[in-house]
This record gives sequence, structure tokens and C-alpha cells, in this order.
Amino acid sequence: MKNIISLFTLFLFFISCTGQEIPNKDYQIKTAVLAAPENQRAEATILGFNGDGQVVTLREGTNDFVCLADDPDKEGFSVAAYHKSLEPYMARGRELKAQGLSFKEVFDKREEEVKAGTLVMPDKATLYVTTGDPNEETGEIDNLYTRYVIYIPYATEESTGMSLSPPAPGAPWIMDPGTHRAHIMINPPKK
Repeated sequence: MKNIISLFTLFLFFISCTGQEIPNKDYQIKTAVLAAPENQRAEATILGFNGDGQVVTLREGTNDFVCLADDPDKEGFSVAAYHKSLEPYMARGRELKAQGLSFKEVFDKREEEVKAGTLVMPDKATLYVTTGDPNEETGEIDNLYTRYVIYIPYATEESTGMSLSPPAPGAPWIMDPGTHRAHIMINPPKK
């Protein structure tokens, strides 16, 4: 599936970049929603990046979805969308990472906080992650690919009957079993 971004929007992206190459608000919104189901895009809350590279709300939404724009400090194009019940968990992860904590330290700290009840982790919620290749000539995001994550905290192979690795291409499997971050992974085969 391809999403065409007008050349004008792409032009605005390039002329509005700062020294940190932060895309303009319109470009961030148009690309952030690529991760959300089509029927959720128009009303989703959009988080993006300001000129200082900080996560800010670009658009307040009216539905249950939050979309996160591509991080200009990371290589490659990747946007995400998730149920709003995950936002406290996601925001805490961004906060801890900004403090310089490693992936494992962030994982451990959130595990501790979820167990203590100081960080809310929903009993189930979905995350969509979409990657692709920006095409500077056409203004399209080519090769869109979406993988799916369904958080089910503390679930295990035994409690779900789900394998710890994909039993077949595109089949669901459970990752991080027995932790606050236990989730079902679905990685559809790439075309």
C-alpha cells in the first residue's frame, strides 16, 4: 500500500526544516497517521517533534488513537499508532530514554513501576508500527510495512497457548512473556 504525499507537502517539509531537520507540522501529521487504521486517522491525536526535537502534541484528537511521527533523530522512517490507554506507558519510556537510560534500564524501571502501581499499563492494547522509504523525487512513502503488537501484560506461553517464536511466516507469537511488556507480535510477510 502506498500513500501519496503531494510534492507541495514535501516541498514544505524541506523548506521548513531547522538545523535539526525537523519536518513541519503538516508533514508530520500526514505521515504519522500512516500507522493508524484508515478509519481512525482523521480523529487521532498526533504527537510529533518541535524545533528542539521534543515530543509535542501537534493535533488533539477526538478518538482513542495516538499517532507518533517519525523521529528525525533516528535513521529510517518509522511511525506508530496506539490506543490512548498506552500513552502513559509510552510517555514514561520517552522520559526515561531522554534521561539517558539504556533499553534494558527503561524496561526494568517500567517493570518496577507497573508492579508498584505507579505506572498504568492497560490489560490489553494495540500498537501499530509502520516503516517505509521516503521518496524525495515523488513525495511518496514507498514500501510501507506495518507490524502489529498487542500488549497483554504478564501473559505467558502457558496462559495463551502462543509460541515464543513465529511458528510460520506472519503467524502471531508472544514476546517478553511474563513481564509487564508481554505482547503478541504479528509481522506479516513482506511483499
